[in-house]
Amino acid sequence: MSVQARRDTGPEMAVRRLLHASGHRYRLQRRVPDFPRRTIDIAFPGPKVAIFLDGCFWHGCPEHATHPKANADWWRNKLDGNIARDRETTAHLVARGWTVLRFWEHEDPVAVADRIARTLTDLRGKKTP
Repeated sequence: MSVQARRDTGPEMAVRRLLHASGHRYRLQRRVPDFPRRTIDIAFPGPKVAIFLDGCFWHGCPEHATHPKANADWWRNKLDGNIARDRETTAHLVARGWTVLRFWEHEDPVAVADRIARTLTDLRGKKTP
């Protein structure tokens, strides 16, 4: 598992390139407040938008998740724990006023970047001077 990329994955890089090219600036691997061992993949601290690009295997994609047969109980516990941690992290950030967007690694990067941009535009438009 230590060989698995935790950051700068292909889908993450594709989305980041599109966001940057469209003029959006962001922070990478920002720590989740009060959860020092958890990080936000792409963060927009001003409007408080947290983006997570989840791998299908590691985060239990309903379309593409697989279940290893060898050591099945251990893997089930591990992957169920990942899903529970994702839910806890999302709830924690939402409770602190963040907008959380989660995407699967198989989603089209253009569609992901467009959704993020629309969310940022909507949130920035709601600001009162």
